[in-house]
Amino acid sequence: MTQVQTTNVAGLDTVCLTKDELADVMVKDCLFSRANKIAPKVVFSSNGQGISLNATDKSFANIMSQADMIHADGQSVVFASKLFTKKPLPDRIATTDFFHNAARKAQESGLTFFMLGASEEESKLACEKMRIKYPTLKIIGRRNGYFTKDQNQEIIDEINALKPDVLWVALGKPKQEFWCIEMRDKLDVGWIKTCGGLYAFLAGTAPRAPMWMQNLSLEWLFRVAKAPKRLGWRYMTTNPHALWLMITRSK
Repeated sequence: MTQVQTTNVAGLDTVCLTKDELADVMVKDCLFSRANKIAPKVVFSSNGQGISLNATDKSFANIMSQADMIHADGQSVVFASKLFTKKPLPDRIATTDFFHNAARKAQESGLTFFMLGASEEESKLACEKMRIKYPTLKIIGRRNGYFTKDQNQEIIDEINALKPDVLWVALGKPKQEFWCIEMRDKLDVGWIKTCGGLYAFLAGTAPRAPMWMQNLSLEWLFRVAKAPKRLGWRYMTTNPHALWLMITRSK
């Protein structure tokens, strides 16, 4: 399996890769997994909410420590690495952007995807649009994220019957991280990648912030403006805490 360099930002060892490099690692890991029947790699992301949770919730910190790789989903994480670490991160790997790098590499290498999470309508629309955008991408299965613990085995059986190389899990943070670690040893896949609100962006039901806001680490503000009741309190409480952690816990 591929080994990559990391740098510690706010207490989380974060991979020093670009989006294309991470997609290359995905391909190598999945092809290796096909031939060697090993436990899947679990890939999480780091943003303000995750950094804050990692410092305040011991159970979540334990889950994060079990990830095989963590990448910088937030631009602020990249900024912090340049200011407070010895090895700056080369790129922001926003999952919403990374999916497209991964899809292109998967088309070239023949990797298969299974999409788990979101609502039935959003899941279906996201997959339909991705099949149009990437006509040779093999999305071999999907399932919405509305299920109970009693249905976990049914979902595991469904996924394992198809043996996808990459399982995308969009159950929302922190539920998706706990689910991935709990189910890792039961899944016959190469990679398990958390993806939060990815399907809404792929489906076109949620707009991205303008590029200038993304570059200035203000995408969160754009999202709050679109959904203040749902996201306002979360960002207003976790962002200042995460900033403090990036200053004091990066190395």
